[in-house]
Amino acid sequence: MKQEFDIIQSTCIPIAIDNCNTDLIIPARYLASTTRDPKFFGDAFMHDLRYDGDGRPVDDFVMNLPEYSGAPHEGVHEIIVAGANWGSGSSREHAAWAIAGYGVRVVISSSFADIHRNNLLNNFVLPVVVSVDFQQELFATINENPQAEVRVDVPNQMVTNKKTGRSEHFELNGYKKYCLMNALDDIDFLLENKDKIEAWENQK
Repeated sequence: MKQEFDIIQSTCIPIAIDNCNTDLIIPARYLASTTRDPKFFGDAFMHDLRYDGDGRPVDDFVMNLPEYSGAPHEGVHEIIVAGANWGSGSSREHAAWAIAGYGVRVVISSSFADIHRNNLLNNFVLPVVVSVDFQQELFATINENPQAEVRVDVPNQMVTNKKTGRSEHFELNGYKKYCLMNALDDIDFLLENKDKIEAWENQK
């Protein structure tokens, strides 16, 4: 979903699974779908951990706990704090569709699989890389108080634990930062610069 990124401050869903691969994020059977309906893919996010073989919610899975259940909406649970090496395995873009479709705008981890990280950016989900120490502090803060909030300042590339006041700077490609802050995908960016491109072409 195209949304302008500025400052996102939200409660978080802690998914403390290291090496959470894209098959866990969205099972392979959903890849054959021809729809791009965000709700369809959002409902499939982490499906086989959220539900048992009979389609019943798994009570003790974090996304089904009362304090974290329900798809995110503005200002609530728009951030996931994730385990290390988030999005490993298959390069399927559907994993990014599922996260975006669920309503998540930011995923914070100590590391991401490279292709998945780029897929997130291309689907208007911001991957934020922090130190392992800060990642573990965020997990501890959220586990102690699920209502604790994290602030992600995109213009200044800073992420802050609102409870402790601790902040870290995160890296973000300048082009992708511009696109996120202006809700532009790659085609939108080219169209925005159409006159400049045509002027350059006409110089030949």
